[in-house]
Amino acid sequence: MAPRAASNKTQPYWDVSLSVDKRVEDLIQRMTIEEKVGQLFHTRIDTGVNDTLANTSVPLVQGLFMSHFNTGASITNASSFARWSNSLQDLAANTRLGIPITLSTDPRHAFTDNIGTGLPAGAFSQWPESLGLAALRSPEIVKDFANIARQEYLAVGIKSALHPQVDLATEPRWSRIAGTMGEDAHLTAKLVVAYIEGFTGQTFGHDSVTTVTKHFPGGGAIQNGEDSHFEYGQNATYPGNNFDYHLIPFEAAIKAGARQMMPYYSRPIGTQYEEVGFGFNKGIVTGLLREKMGFDGIVVSDWGLITDSLIRGEPFPARAWGVQNLTHIQRAEKILNAGCDQFGGETRTDLILQLVDNGTISEERIDVSVRKLLREKFLLGLFENPYVDPVAAGRIVGQSAFRKLGNDTQRRAFTLLSNDDNYLPLRTVPAATKFYIEGFNQTYLERRGLQVVATPAEADYALVRLQAPYEYRAGAFTSGFHAGSLAYNATEQARQAAIYEAVPTIVDIYLDRPAIIPEIIESAAAVMANFGSGPDALLDIVFGVDGASPQGKLPFDLPRSMAAVEASKEDVPFDTENPVFRFGHGLRYVDDC
Repeated sequence: MAPRAASNKTQPYWDVSLSVDKRVEDLIQRMTIEEKVGQLFHTRIDTGVNDTLANTSVPLVQGLFMSHFNTGASITNASSFARWSNSLQDLAANTRLGIPITLSTDPRHAFTDNIGTGLPAGAFSQWPESLGLAALRSPEIVKDFANIARQEYLAVGIKSALHPQVDLATEPRWSRIAGTMGEDAHLTAKLVVAYIEGFTGQTFGHDSVTTVTKHFPGGGAIQNGEDSHFEYGQNATYPGNNFDYHLIPFEAAIKAGARQMMPYYSRPIGTQYEEVGFGFNKGIVTGLLREKMGFDGIVVSDWGLITDSLIRGEPFPARAWGVQNLTHIQRAEKILNAGCDQFGGETRTDLILQLVDNGTISEERIDVSVRKLLREKFLLGLFENPYVDPVAAGRIVGQSAFRKLGNDTQRRAFTLLSNDDNYLPLRTVPAATKFYIEGFNQTYLERRGLQVVATPAEADYALVRLQAPYEYRAGAFTSGFHAGSLAYNATEQARQAAIYEAVPTIVDIYLDRPAIIPEIIESAAAVMANFGSGPDALLDIVFGVDGASPQGKLPFDLPRSMAAVEASKEDVPFDTENPVFRFGHGLRYVDDC
């Protein structure tokens, strides 16, 4: 039976006049081992109908004493979600010690909708993906974004960002490139400093959002580009002996005051380190991150290293790469011994209690991690006031100034790859002009007084929005990871070529990965890349509305062929032979030059 909640807050850990260290020590001395162990778990929590508490909330909070949760809810109404957040804090307040909840989220300010990697913006201001911020090469814009995201998170009760993602896109087939800042370590290092500063605010404290920099020591060097969420992608490989290049953004993040780090699932092959997943890897977490690089913050494992699970209703094995033969309790022990402080996506507190009970893990070792985790809560001001104002949340989140800056950034991040005879912008378009379109709804053009026709043969222009090529893989979760070939198949190439031959065509490609598109560059009148944008942003760029123009530069090379990609080294940047466009390519409209 759970201990009864305290009827008042007279204990020293509630006393704001004491130092954080004294408050932490007072609290930890009062905690049972069950209450301590609960802090070591950081898992997903669901909302109920209409943002009420789900039935699973009570056993997690009041039964297992957990107080760190990741929300995967779509937030379409900020006030409603803020009320749910307050209800969750009420649940925590009615535990014996009243330890407040730290609520976290994956990125949710762009266009990605893939559980475990990112969520659509919903009520929040909407920006390009991190690649789009990188395309603009501006620490100031990145800091503006992070500052706005911080305010919107705080308004609804989110105090922890499971980002930034600073893996390097050195393997162009990798399915998680959209969340990175591109291929160049030094650009990523410069931008991650601004990112962390924006989420921190003036100083780390009550008005901050703690950030989790990921995925240490860099997830981009993945063998054959196959993601390590999946067993067929479990290996990180370094044929170019370029392991240290991937550490450069993490070094910058640590100097900038990174609070938390997350190791990736993959295991290093052919290095000095044990060939087990990074979260199990003592040489990586303790030897490299803590001892060599000097990081003394929180290390939270990526989700689901210990137990199998269901993701979107489908069975999914634990990402226990290199230690599949270990039992659940042995995996938990190895993660703790590696130097991790929290188990992401797990609820098996019984495993840790058993390890302490049988003397395998000391309570003192548990205390090391619990101190860090509690200290973060105190610094974030959660013990002073974990609640938010639902009315203010509705006013702050998605306010017009935030949306305007996000929309303007979407427009600016467009990258003009080719523009034959300065075809763009179409500044003067007669009302009788006919457009054939693909990839967005015709109402966007019709609202501008323009005509849409059914076939290219009827049109004066074509506007075609494309998704970067990938090979579809079945599965509710697997299908969200765009993997495989970077080139369109022959059937799709022929279909597109018929359009380009029939009518002058403006192509816009969403590059969540590099794409192999020399045939489009040769045939289309103009080609642009976007990294997350809405149709109105595209049309403003095409028509040059109010001076809108593409200002982005490619955050990675665009390879010429799959043969060139397959011959390149996973850990080495800019090494595909004779790419169509190099990192940094991006044209300007003539009147912008």
